[in-house]
Amino acid sequence: MAGAEKIKVVFMGTPDFAAASLTRLLAWDGCHVAAAYCQPDRPSGRGRALTPPPVKVLAREHGVPVMQPVNFRDRADVAALAALAPDILAVAAYGLILPQTVLDVPRLGALNVHASLLPEYRGAAPIQRAIMDGRPVTGITIMRMEAGLDSGDILLQRSMAIGIDDTARTLHDQLADMGGRLLVEALEKMHSGRLARIPQDHSLATYAAKLSKEEGRIDWNQPALTVHNRIRGLFPWPGSWFDWTGPSGASLRLTVYPGRIGEPLPADARPGDILGLEGDELLIACADRAYAVSGLKPAGGKVLSGREFSCGYLARPAAGATGD
Repeated sequence: MAGAEKIKVVFMGTPDFAAASLTRLLAWDGCHVAAAYCQPDRPSGRGRALTPPPVKVLAREHGVPVMQPVNFRDRADVAALAALAPDILAVAAYGLILPQTVLDVPRLGALNVHASLLPEYRGAAPIQRAIMDGRPVTGITIMRMEAGLDSGDILLQRSMAIGIDDTARTLHDQLADMGGRLLVEALEKMHSGRLARIPQDHSLATYAAKLSKEEGRIDWNQPALTVHNRIRGLFPWPGSWFDWTGPSGASLRLTVYPGRIGEPLPADARPGDILGLEGDELLIACADRAYAVSGLKPAGGKVLSGREFSCGYLARPAAGATGD
């Protein structure tokens, strides 16, 4: 971009996923980041102290002005954005639905970094839902924003394989990095007039609804692959759990960490039965095979290996697990 006029960008994003895109923009000499918008500071940790989001921390480290409006219902917030006179709004995981008055501000429009191959998995939780559904591929879409939910024209798109042991955490990190790189590529192509717009086929649209804690309840009556996909898709948040009745007859809620699909079941096994140990892994019966759990966290306790859990909690023959 040497010798060319830089694009004036206002960035909008809040969590780590968005910070990866802002990092790429700050390292690119083709733009000037005039301001960074993010959600307000939120209480966090045991002390519930107000904590700045990752984008705010990163922006301040680089001397970028930070704006944190609650929403854009106040005309003064829209006017403050317009006063920045941005060429582009670059948006990634901002956490607000932007009204048309905001989308109309930038001279060249608003671009969004979305973690799916649109029109599939529009909405709040595309990374998690793709894993939970057992999809083999996902990706990043750079989309031109409009008033609809992730319905604007596709500008760039790139795919990425989902491994059998990928979790929402590992895939998040890979897609965040890809999103930042693809955002810069889109802006480079836009600056040189080489960026095509492809309308989405709305008839193919699917939706990735926001996650709820209750979705983490494990149903051991499902096949082991289905259980595995759900556990890894919900890791680290909201996590996967089941209620287990121990030898004493007391019920204990156990959070399960991602494991692996094990061997076919013994003839007398029932879904939810704890079958024993294989190395340090605890084997739990699903509908068709065992699920080998490497880590469990009893409510209020620390994370235990399968062997540690067995030694500490299975003083007598294993009792059943209920997750449905």
